[in-house]
Amino acid sequence: MSKLRVLSYNLHSLRDDRRALSQVVREIAPDVAILQEAPRRFRWRQKSAALARDFELVIGGGGLPSLGNLVLLNLRVRPVDAFDIRYPLTPGRHMRGAAFVRCRVGRSAFAVAGSHLSTDATERPGQATLLKQHLSELAEPVVFAADLNENSGGAAWRTLADGLVDSAGTDARHTYPCSAPRERLDVVFVDPRITVLSYEVVDTPAARQASDHFPVVVELDLPE
Repeated sequence: MSKLRVLSYNLHSLRDDRRALSQVVREIAPDVAILQEAPRRFRWRQKSAALARDFELVIGGGGLPSLGNLVLLNLRVRPVDAFDIRYPLTPGRHMRGAAFVRCRVGRSAFAVAGSHLSTDATERPGQATLLKQHLSELAEPVVFAADLNENSGGAAWRTLADGLVDSAGTDARHTYPCSAPRERLDVVFVDPRITVLSYEVVDTPAARQASDHFPVVVELDLPE
């Protein structure tokens, strides 16, 4: 078995305290960081590279092609393949997508996927259905992290959770907003072949300065 630390984090488009953000991620020291609201516009490559450098990680996939979903890795994890999808655009709404990276660590192969669903409840179920199709096509054990923009029980949540394990177990905690947490929007689902060792929502003074979402950290054991 190969142990893996995974971070899921909505960066709030880097609008908050960048120094605190870097501190939070470096202290977590993830093997895999699945980020939402990362750079996706002008000079996104340079901005993503600078972000990876600040976090002491390297780019695995995502960015503009996945519309702000970015996967960063440490040097333990080797990216094997990467691809992106985009959801159909509803006129007047933001286009959104998802990032996928196939990886290896030690003797374990796995796939990472990250997304950020619409704030519009009428859009989310269709996005979730398309995303689920792509997740189901992955042969490797999958680690899927996202800001679903809805709480458990919603249609999109139910679609994506089907057949996967909620890493929070019975320890589900609110992740948004940092100023007065009352919603659990940020999730990490894993393939049943993966063992969840621990789950944490990081609530520290630096995390409250770094974004409007708390980071979610899970420790996993991957099958070989």
